[in-house]
Amino acid sequence: MPNLNINGRSMSVEAAPDTPLLWAIREQLQMTGTKFGCGAGLCGACTVHVNGEAVRSCQTSLSEVSGKKITTIEGLSAKNDHPLQKAWIAEQVPQCGYCQSGQIMQAAALLAKNANPTKEEVVAHMDGNLCRCMTYSRIQKAIMRAASEMRTASTGTERRAT
Repeated sequence: MPNLNINGRSMSVEAAPDTPLLWAIREQLQMTGTKFGCGAGLCGACTVHVNGEAVRSCQTSLSEVSGKKITTIEGLSAKNDHPLQKAWIAEQVPQCGYCQSGQIMQAAALLAKNANPTKEEVVAHMDGNLCRCMTYSRIQKAIMRAASEMRTASTGTERRAT
């Protein structure tokens, strides 16, 4: 029985070591924020963090994550108030919403490493996370907004209205 560290908690699942992480998260642990999209690691709907890196959970086996720190959308922020989540709402990103948890997790991995990305860096990093509703420009705006908010919060300076 694999033991997983998900969102800071140790959890056991009844599954074979070659079971995709996605199915353990959704079916065994009932955390349904991580979505099944394509099953081939091509769309990004199932993106989670493993030791801070964005990975496709549909293509990651339980044996690959043993002893590693896994973060799902449910674990990104205890109060659902991560700057990306707030920016997503402010920029009215979601339409159908299906890809959004994967998009946010992919973006969070970028902002954890690069607090001041250029638009080109955002586009390059988000490449491979598909949005069938085509809200890519809103996604980019939300990421840039969150990056700005995070920089402002870290410096402790207030942002002035312009």
